[in-house]
Amino acid sequence: MRLPRTNHGEGDKGFVASLVGTARARGVAGYYGDGTNRWPAVHRLDSARMFRLALEKAPAGATLHAVSDEGVALRDIAEVIGRHLDVPTAAVTPQEAPGHFGWLAPVLAADQPAAGMLSRELTGWEPVGPGLLDDLDKGHYFRQA
Repeated sequence: MRLPRTNHGEGDKGFVASLVGTARARGVAGYYGDGTNRWPAVHRLDSARMFRLALEKAPAGATLHAVSDEGVALRDIAEVIGRHLDVPTAAVTPQEAPGHFGWLAPVLAADQPAAGMLSRELTGWEPVGPGLLDDLDKGHYFRQA
C-alpha cells in the first residue's frame, strides 16, 4: 500500500500541519518556486478504508495507491493557509527554501502527482472524505492548542 505525501484530516501533525506552522512562525504562507509543484493527497479516513479493502479484495502482491487528489498545487495550499492565518502568500525561491521551510524544503521541491485508478478498479474503493483544499478550509489545521 502506498500513501501519498499528504494523508490529511483532523489531528494531522504531518506535512500540511508543518506548512501551517511555518506560515504562522514566518508571517507568510510560502510556496516553493512558482507553486506549480503538486502533492497527491488522501483523507486519512479514506486511506483507512483502502487498507481494509486491500486486505479483502486486492490480489496478492498488488501495489495499491490510496490517492484521491492526484495533485494539489502547492500555491493553492499556501493560498488557503494564508487566507486562514491572515498572512500574505509568496513565492520562496529554491535558494531561500532551506532557510524558510527547513527539513521540508526538499519535499516541496518535487512535483509528485500520483494516480490510483488501478487501485480503485481492483478494490472498488471510492474516496468520500473532503479533498485537501476543502479539508484545509474547514479550519481545524488553524486551531491552536
